[in-house]
Amino acid sequence: MGRDGRGRLCSMDLIPDDGQDDIFWALQELNARKRSQADILFELNDRLAVKGIDPISKSAFNRKAVRLALHGRKTKEQRELFAGIADQFTPDAVDQGNIVLGELIKILITDILDDGSSTISSKGAMELARGYRDIIMGQNVSADRRSKLEKQFAEKTATAIDSVGKKRGLSTDTIETIKSEILGIKRE
Repeated sequence: MGRDGRGRLCSMDLIPDDGQDDIFWALQELNARKRSQADILFELNDRLAVKGIDPISKSAFNRKAVRLALHGRKTKEQRELFAGIADQFTPDAVDQGNIVLGELIKILITDILDDGSSTISSKGAMELARGYRDIIMGQNVSADRRSKLEKQFAEKTATAIDSVGKKRGLSTDTIETIKSEILGIKRE
């Protein structure tokens, strides 16, 4: 669970404005992961001393470094996750994903309602009902979109087959047979 508010300020948060560029530099150095934390802290405190600012303690710097490392790992994991699935976001796959997501949300709503320990206000019940309705509407939109895309593809492909077939000197029957075999399009 997250904390309410901003939490307690550490010594690094309390550095005056004229030392903030040095704090920023130290955080960049930590992110670069080319130097030791102790080395970066030593140089940071030297930079702050030149400006007449009290040094940062080893423990405060370590806490900041640990939080930064955790955040960096989470960000890296998210990037890798999205990079791994990015090629799956074709119109066809997005529609399938919407359907799966919709079904998952419907299951969660049912679980919430079936759980005897949870009490849902009338407002909460209305929000669940709206969410469920929106899921169904989204699935319908996805199905309609998919049908339109399939129809457009079939029309463009049929036109291309007609064009190529005529250029190659194929008979109308041969062209229609090709369309029937490839697209399942029957002669009208």
